[in-house]
Formats: sequence, structure tokens, C-alpha cells
Amino acid sequence: MSNETFDNRSVPVDKQVIQESVLAKEENQDGPFRVLTRKKMIGRYKCSSCHTAKPVTANSALELTHGDIAIEHGREGQALSCIDCHHLEERDFLEDKKGRKIDFDHSYQLCGQCHFRQKRDWLGGAHGKRVANWGGERVVFNCTTCHNPHSPRFKKRFPATYSVPLD
Repeated sequence: MSNETFDNRSVPVDKQVIQESVLAKEENQDGPFRVLTRKKMIGRYKCSSCHTAKPVTANSALELTHGDIAIEHGREGQALSCIDCHHLEERDFLEDKKGRKIDFDHSYQLCGQCHFRQKRDWLGGAHGKRVANWGGERVVFNCTTCHNPHSPRFKKRFPATYSVPLD
């Protein structure tokens, strides 16, 4: 019921991103961008607070601490184990196939060594999502924002509603 014409330039095109992010260690065609942090989302981080040189004396320690993790990652017959991604000695880091330490906030570097097509699309903006808006500084979701790293495949599901064919 307004008598004024709509001015699309008066609509703000970018919102402030309030989630914590870090500068990505790679660039896309538009230059540097930011990625959401991961470490603060991990319930049991810092791993080194438990993974120490002290002997484990608790019964069923693995089941008590990591029993909720089901690893369903990798092809059938070639399933991954913990040490395929987690650094063997320095538990607060991930490790790629070349033995390089990777910070949890930059897990896309680890994921991209096998999922290189998805990483290429992610860098270019075709895979994954931007946070908050399409204007302003580019801040994107990390792989693990959407995918469970231990079981990354989305479960198949049927649509919530079904449209009857028109013919």
C-alpha cells in the first residue's frame, strides 16, 4: 500500500557474518576467502587433553569416549580407519597422505585429496554454500559443516511431498 516506487538499490546486499571464520589457505578465481571454523564445533577438542603418553587404565575407554562414532567412509572393502585422517602422534591435527599436518579448521585440505572434484567445485562456489549472503566478503561453509566426516554420504530419502504426474 505504498505510494513510493521500489528502489532495489536501497536493499542491503550483504549481512555481517557472525560465525567465527579463518582465512582459507587456498584461493579461488576471485582471490582470498574465509571458511567457517571447525574446532569449536568438536565436542571433545582438544584431542591432546586425553591422548597423552599416559597409559589408558579405564576399562572400555575407546567405547566410552568414541563409541558414538561409526566410520562409514571409503569404498566397500577399502573403508578408512581413524589414522587415515587423524595424525598418529599429534592428535590435535589431521594428516594428509603426504604426511603433512592439517589444522581441523582447514579440513577441506584433507577432504580434497580424495574428493578433488568436489574441492574444485567448492573453491569455485558450485559445491557448498556461502554463509549469510552473496554480497560482501566471501565466507563459506567447511566440508564438515554439512558432512559428517566419519560418515559423509547423505542418507537417501524420498521427497516430503509427492506430486501426481499431470498426464
